[in-house]
Amino acid sequence: MLKIRNLEKTFGKYHALSGLNMEVPEGSLYGFVGPNGAGKTTTIKILCGLLSPDSGSVEICGIDSLRNSENIQKLIGYVPDYFGVYDNLKVWEYMEFFASCCGLDGLKARKRCMALLEQMGLEEKTDFYVDGLSRGMKQRLCLARALIHDPEILILDEPTSGMDPRSRFDFKEIIRELNEQGKTILISSHLLQELSEICTDLGIIEQGKMALSGSLREILNRMNTSRPLSITVDSRAEKAMAILRSHPCVQTISVKGNEIMTGFIGDRQDEAQLLRQLVDAEIPVCSFTRVKGDLETLFMQITEKDEKEVLLHEE
Repeated sequence: MLKIRNLEKTFGKYHALSGLNMEVPEGSLYGFVGPNGAGKTTTIKILCGLLSPDSGSVEICGIDSLRNSENIQKLIGYVPDYFGVYDNLKVWEYMEFFASCCGLDGLKARKRCMALLEQMGLEEKTDFYVDGLSRGMKQRLCLARALIHDPEILILDEPTSGMDPRSRFDFKEIIRELNEQGKTILISSHLLQELSEICTDLGIIEQGKMALSGSLREILNRMNTSRPLSITVDSRAEKAMAILRSHPCVQTISVKGNEIMTGFIGDRQDEAQLLRQLVDAEIPVCSFTRVKGDLETLFMQITEKDEKEVLLHEE
């Protein structure tokens, strides 16, 4: 659906993008995260044709977007992080204005606009002035506007920034529904917990390069294989310790009572074999589990360049 290759962009001496490579699969809900200044907004502006790169390529639906910007605009729906001020437009006027920009008018435009407003839960706000809407309603209206021409891919730049918890929840549900209906969505956000709840894929950008990308399940599995393994035994802790010390996947061991915490670098199969060893040695194992990681921990490890967590970085 979306492929970026060796994208470069500088502003004076500042390198915003330094050979960025990125791929968003068709039908995915792709979370695009990174610290301030990492290059997220620069990337999004290039994707939407608002900024030209110094070098590299961008392909959307098999089309070179840098050479066919007019055709690409028909494929993209863009929701910026800041909704512009429209003092004298009502909601229905706002929608019909943008419908006319997309070549729709008359009854066809009105039906399309009303269907989208209903989908966004704004059907009762049609006669409200746009500038009087809440932040959450403005962003839902902006999303409705971005869908008028039925784009192939939606690009959302920090869409829930500044929303209250209820508005964020409602917006998240709308995004999830759109993805289930087949829309490919790229969403930039600092709310990592929120992304983990809705995204199918994730990309973490750092200093203009992709630090880690892949399906959310793959990333969490890779992250969890670098998390400690917690083992609780009812007795025979010394025997369990002896087995752990001799295991090639065990890097560190700490003990607190009958709970043993190990730095374990193996995969699920290695975990199963270790558990079998303990059981065969007649050690009463009460619990055997990974200490789960989370996206915020992963994000901090990558952006702080923790060299010890080599399993979290792409080769």
